[in-house]
Amino acid sequence: MKRSWPNRLLGLHGGLFLLFIYAPIVMVVVYSFNSNPVNMMIWSDFTFDWYWSIFGYPTKLNEQTLYVESTPQLLAAVKNSLIVAVSTTTFSTILGTMTAIALYRYRFRARAMYQGLLYMPMVMPDIVLGIALLIFFVNSGVALGRISIIIGHSTFLISYVFVVVSARLAGMDDALEQASADLGANPWVTFRRITLPLIMPGVIGGALLAFIISMDDLVITYFISGVGSTTLPVFIYGMLRRGVKPEINAIATIMLTLSFIIASLGLYLRRRH
Repeated sequence: MKRSWPNRLLGLHGGLFLLFIYAPIVMVVVYSFNSNPVNMMIWSDFTFDWYWSIFGYPTKLNEQTLYVESTPQLLAAVKNSLIVAVSTTTFSTILGTMTAIALYRYRFRARAMYQGLLYMPMVMPDIVLGIALLIFFVNSGVALGRISIIIGHSTFLISYVFVVVSARLAGMDDALEQASADLGANPWVTFRRITLPLIMPGVIGGALLAFIISMDDLVITYFISGVGSTTLPVFIYGMLRRGVKPEINAIATIMLTLSFIIASLGLYLRRRH
């Protein structure tokens, strides 16, 4: 059947929208292999040297430029990001899962309001949440560092885990838990042998989502990080303030690849029956 002009126009709009979204990302990946050390927008030759220079390996290209970043500082930022992401994922997954199960099982008057409060960190602008957390930590006497970043990330990542696990609980068959209770299992055994295995794809999916968001967060981390707790996104932002350097494209490509792998794994586990 021939497509009408509104459908063609809609298809063209969709194609242009995807091009607008993904063309800059594709350019970053392509120019991360550009050997031009002065102007990354002028293609010279294909090279992997910028990836090698990130990890401190000497190359011919980074001997020609004067703005290669310190590898120890970069590795320290990566270490901080991993520590924060793992800690935040652990706390967010436990608390988010517990909250989802509690709201799924119990009915009380303020349940709808409580759910609305859980959605608030997801819809609130990052800059507003970052400023609010900064004011809270300063007035509470909490030193800005890894601890403040972990607390700040957990504040809004609990909501993401809650949403993912709640969706998994909504599709769970309650008859299985009832059958477990009829067979003499106590609530803890029922949770460990029945409930947890059924919601485990949602728990793992929420944990992976929390991990990747924590690794990529910039705005909130920028406000609540202190001396010696610079994460990788904040480190990259500091590099950008002094100009777009070839190493930034390589770092961004590596982060994009890892984010894509983890997000794809999380979506797979989320949709698996």
